[in-house]
Amino acid sequence: MNFEPFITCAVTGAGETADKHPGLPITPKQIAEAAIEAADAGAAIAHIHVRDPETGKGARDPKLYREVVERIRDSGKDVIINLTAGMGGDIVFGQGENPLPLDPSGTDMVGPLERLVHVEELLPEICTIDCGTMNFAAGDYVMTNTPSMLRAMARRVQELGVRPELEVFDTGHLVFVKHLIKQGLLDDPVMIQLCMGIPYGAPDDPLTTMAMVKQLPEGAIFSGFSIGRMQLPYVAMAALAGGNVRVGLEDNLYLGRGQLASNGDLVSRAKQVLEGMGARLLGPAEVREKLKLVKRWG
Repeated sequence: MNFEPFITCAVTGAGETADKHPGLPITPKQIAEAAIEAADAGAAIAHIHVRDPETGKGARDPKLYREVVERIRDSGKDVIINLTAGMGGDIVFGQGENPLPLDPSGTDMVGPLERLVHVEELLPEICTIDCGTMNFAAGDYVMTNTPSMLRAMARRVQELGVRPELEVFDTGHLVFVKHLIKQGLLDDPVMIQLCMGIPYGAPDDPLTTMAMVKQLPEGAIFSGFSIGRMQLPYVAMAALAGGNVRVGLEDNLYLGRGQLASNGDLVSRAKQVLEGMGARLLGPAEVREKLKLVKRWG
């Protein structure tokens, strides 16, 4: 049991959820306000994607990231900013017997350094790196992260002095994390997010979770989460396994059956669960010290 966990709130994500929740943050102003709301409720870290304000679809425009980050920083609210670097690795094949050409409506594939343009420009304390390629959903979509791409991203993030949060969706991704460590591309402490229950990665059952925890690199600091209705049960599961916690509208839209949530609602419920288990939540300053983060503002 981790009796001093921290909470990360993933406030919006990039999935096709804009039409499923009228309060989902879409514009930079809404996303920044959601991050501040989450911090007010007890989250130490805000994990941030951006969306096209016109369509609500996931985006990677550095101008959108800049507006979100500046709004958070200008607010004076102390929250650790964690920007995704997962966008730009989307391949959608053509259907059936015609996988090529790729489907242009869903494919967004760029080089590893282009995926880090916003990170290089804004220098958040944390950015995410998805640690493998996988069939992420039904159909012909593949989340694409080759070993050479990931090594290039890890090297550049290390040069920038930004802490990478390594998104691990299955056991093979942990093998790759250990390769990055051996190659000197990750500084201590290594920060890992166990992403459970996502098709078609590791299922969100306790035995699989604990098997992955047992394979973590020595000294790694990890968080864990699941999606949908299992998000809130995994608040307890992650802490019991010795880790930290992630909640938020990126992964789950509901507080209960038929009850749409806000990010603040989900963080407040996670805080209630953790404190009910006897835990004390770490604030941003304590998390910075624990993760040896470099704060460049405020």
